[in-house]
Amino acid sequence: MFGKFVQARGRHDPELEDNLLKAHIKLRPEEYLAVAWMNTTFAAVGSVVAAFALALFLFILRIDIFSLLIFLGLVAALPIFFSYMHYFGLPVGPKGKPRSMAKKRGTKIDKRISGAMSFISAMASADVPVDVIFKELSKQTVYGEVAREAEWITRDTELLGLDILSAIRKAAQRSPSSKFQDFLQGVVTTSTSGGQLKPYFLVKAEQFEKEDRLEMRKKMETLGMLAESFVTVVVAFPLFLVVIMAIMALISKGSSGSVLVLLYVVVALMIPLSQFGFIFVIWNMEQEA
Repeated sequence: MFGKFVQARGRHDPELEDNLLKAHIKLRPEEYLAVAWMNTTFAAVGSVVAAFALALFLFILRIDIFSLLIFLGLVAALPIFFSYMHYFGLPVGPKGKPRSMAKKRGTKIDKRISGAMSFISAMASADVPVDVIFKELSKQTVYGEVAREAEWITRDTELLGLDILSAIRKAAQRSPSSKFQDFLQGVVTTSTSGGQLKPYFLVKAEQFEKEDRLEMRKKMETLGMLAESFVTVVVAFPLFLVVIMAIMALISKGSSGSVLVLLYVVVALMIPLSQFGFIFVIWNMEQEA
């Protein structure tokens, strides 16, 4: 529907093309933008229809006509504005989705690369050829996105007819993980310079294992600091505050009502929000780890 529109108005966007490859979105930039325009247009039309339906409902309830028009304008205009924000170059919109997906894939690759390197080094110790190593790695779904990267390398060699070094070089260019890029570039450099891949794989496996241990130690130190902060901020401080405010409510007769209101705010709002805040921080750390 929007293919000709995008081709007529669009310019070559190498950044978007690169992010689509890194995110493993199997669409050309023109196709992706056309789908994005179609989805945002449908969302905008749906928002306008919903706004008119809501305005009709408010009109039946005999709401003031001036307030009704203002409300209708805001409800109808805001979704359209936000739907087409990407057209004005703002960082919110469809172009940000491939970048975000590529970043998530890079994080997942970094999380699994240590185990994948152990598998690769074990296969190399048995003198298995490089192309077979990546083909077998692509079948190991336990390694997640690393297996998907190996699957694309196997696709390039078996379906597109590339030699293994060219396929690895292309995979290094499109990989969203700097660690995996460095590893693949090292494979190409070692092979072209006449070196042995078996020692290289063993060294990289040991390197990633050490990095994993350091990351785990850093994570445990951060969790320990968060636990101490949780005890201080969420447990001890609200407890002392509740005791002090309860004593103040008993002593001061005139302002006991305001003190009780503050006490309710602390108990019903401050303590749950602080707990949810710590839970969110720890959950976010776990997702990034």
